Amino acid sequence: MDIASLFRLDEKRVLITGSSSGIGQLQALAMISVGARVVVHGSNQAKIDETLQLLGAAGGEAHGVCLALDGSRSNAQDLVRQAAELLGGLDIVINCAGTNRRKEIEDVTEEDYELIRSVNLDSLYWISQAAIPYMREAGGGKILHIGSMTTFRGLGMLSVYGMTKGAVGQLTQSMATELAKHNIQVNGIAPGFIDTPLTTAGLFGDTVRKKWIFDRIPAGRRGLPADLVGATIFLCSHASDYVTGQMLAVDGGFLTGGSWAIHATEEQLAD
Repeated sequence: MDIASLFRLDEKRVLITGSSSGIGQLQALAMISVGARVVVHGSNQAKIDETLQLLGAAGGEAHGVCLALDGSRSNAQDLVRQAAELLGGLDIVINCAGTNRRKEIEDVTEEDYELIRSVNLDSLYWISQAAIPYMREAGGGKILHIGSMTTFRGLGMLSVYGMTKGAVGQLTQSMATELAKHNIQVNGIAPGFIDTPLTTAGLFGDTVRKKWIFDRIPAGRRGLPADLVGATIFLCSHASDYVTGQMLAVDGGFLTGGSWAIHATEEQLAD
């Protein structure tokens, strides 16, 4: 058996939502690095173009679809149809698009609620549904959802976000159970506290929150987008053909619990 070939994705056709920047962009680079052909999705054409240049420089085939997700079935079907037309079908979907507004429960508006739910849950559901016929035609496929620490734990000021990510965890199991008969594996990644422009502003830029985070991560550091690459390739490749319904935490040990001996150092807080 050629072990390395299990992790190759040569000519696999991949749609990654929310991949014009941040974690999604790095996932697109990861897919290109193992031979996949990729559709980059986002709502900002300039960012999509920048990402396409980056992927092209890496030697990969990539296309872009600019479309704002609105949570509707027709919107999701349009995205999947465009991606399938560009690639000649679909083998893998990575649902990376997400949004959030940090507010106390009493301050959450209906508009906040609808926006977060429509992107994080509704669109994810309908995109996955729309991709199934293409994967069935291909003889199987992979669906990868991006969860969160709030898939497993409650955190303040994240009530709506946590609700949607908890639902994504349950949906991963339900989809895996139902789609196994089509040789479609459905899994998820729950990133820990990953260093992105959003978390730099909302988490790591706040001394109190930063200390709270570092005090609870046994690995002793914030996560990097690159820390998600291995899990992404594994769960999208033949190496994971007997893995389905799982939500893999990539969190530096955050969910394992805590230790009285772990305290953030001045050096960590200054990082």
